[in-house]
Amino acid sequence: MKRYDLIVIGSGAGLMVLEAALAKGQTCALVERDELGGTCLNRGCIPSKMLVYPADLMREAAEAGRIGVQLGTPAVDWGIVSERMWQQIRTFNQGIRDSFASLPGLDIYHATASFQDSHTLRLDYADRAAQDLIAGERIVIATGARPWIPPIEGLETTGYLTTDSFFGAQYPAAPWKRLVIVGGGAIGAEFAHIFATFGTEVTLVEMKPHLIPAEETEISAFVERQFAHHGIRVLTGYKTIAAKADGDAKVLVVEELSTGKQHAIATDAIFIASGVRSNSDLLHCENAGVALDARGWITTNARLETSQPHIYAIGDINGQYQFRHKANYEATILSHNLYAGGDMRSACYHSVPWAIFTWPQVAHVGLTEAQAKQLGLRVWVGKNYYSEVVAGIAMGYTQAGEDNGFVKVIAGEDKRILGVHIVGPQAAVLVQPFVYLMNAGYACETPYCMNPQDTHALHLPQEGEACWRTGSLRPIMDSMVIHPSLNELTAWALDHIDWDHEA
Repeated sequence: MKRYDLIVIGSGAGLMVLEAALAKGQTCALVERDELGGTCLNRGCIPSKMLVYPADLMREAAEAGRIGVQLGTPAVDWGIVSERMWQQIRTFNQGIRDSFASLPGLDIYHATASFQDSHTLRLDYADRAAQDLIAGERIVIATGARPWIPPIEGLETTGYLTTDSFFGAQYPAAPWKRLVIVGGGAIGAEFAHIFATFGTEVTLVEMKPHLIPAEETEISAFVERQFAHHGIRVLTGYKTIAAKADGDAKVLVVEELSTGKQHAIATDAIFIASGVRSNSDLLHCENAGVALDARGWITTNARLETSQPHIYAIGDINGQYQFRHKANYEATILSHNLYAGGDMRSACYHSVPWAIFTWPQVAHVGLTEAQAKQLGLRVWVGKNYYSEVVAGIAMGYTQAGEDNGFVKVIAGEDKRILGVHIVGPQAAVLVQPFVYLMNAGYACETPYCMNPQDTHALHLPQEGEACWRTGSLRPIMDSMVIHPSLNELTAWALDHIDWDHEA
């Protein structure tokens, strides 16, 4: 049995910790059951954006007439779009293989890992019956998550897609004529935008009352209206009951929760985007004494340690948000703590940003207004619309326009930033400066879960906790803002806050 200083399971953000260990002369093993690069590279944010951007351009082209530019009817060349996407995946995969294949001190195992005990892993290979055992002084778990499949009668025999199979064997030769997406979160909203723009008749089914339910309710409602405007059939408050084949087509049966009435939807493909589940069940964590929460996520402390102090968990697997940038953040902290020396760093999740690359684009950081009030915080709110700034007007946005997006800034006492929410062009870019401000001028000492999808974990900070002593709006209020630019959209939202009256 071969022994290592460090074993990393999973080749997404785990590669960052691996690089730090190898730079220190550690003996290392990397265990990966799929392609190197993890979900983001192979089945997630990178390939999906290679599809999103062409869809964005088509939407912009279709709307250019309102500013006096006639571009005709845009069309997609699916073959070119697809080949660019696959080429990007191949290029990144090859780059990772070239970077790590010949590094001294590193062994790469293409296998599924599971714990024999707290230091020993069993490796199962897909292409042979033989197994290996390896041991590590330290082990980093970065195995991520996989799509959660809801219990829908007949779904398995009818056939369906997830992001895993879409960016794989079930990638279509051309956009479908009809597509039903089950799940109205970030993935469902992005794929609805992509295929509706490319000419597919899209139906989006969501059991909750609104799409993208983690967002501000007025942003969710705004996106729903825009989806309907662009021909996407939106069914919120519907539960998926059953699926069946009908010749070459598929039929999905859904039930309206408010009335119990059932409807049958004919489609060419069923795309399941109902969320993700932990991959911890593949690891047999019980053999190592690694604790899980009630939903199967591996629990960690502020230093990313599991219940076994020599075993760490980063990325999706620890249940603290499922974003690659969050995983990179944790990998940076863990690499520092293990190999940089000096003061230990702690992870804090009070200012996790995210974006939904649909049309219109959505982004936010921090709390919603409802969450802030749930915590008992004093709240002031300011909103500003794209039509209120010259850059937005130049883009064709008007006060009466149905697509007139906005920014909503939620402030607390001492003008602290509690949350910022944006819907409209370049939302992901516009929200990022607020992330910097929220992290300015303090060190987070006591992190806690603030996931909007896990609101029972919200709590008021106790004396000595630092997470709510966030950055202030004052640097924006005291600064010059480039004119005319979309930065005015967010900066001037502060002028709409009535500091004499709480929200």
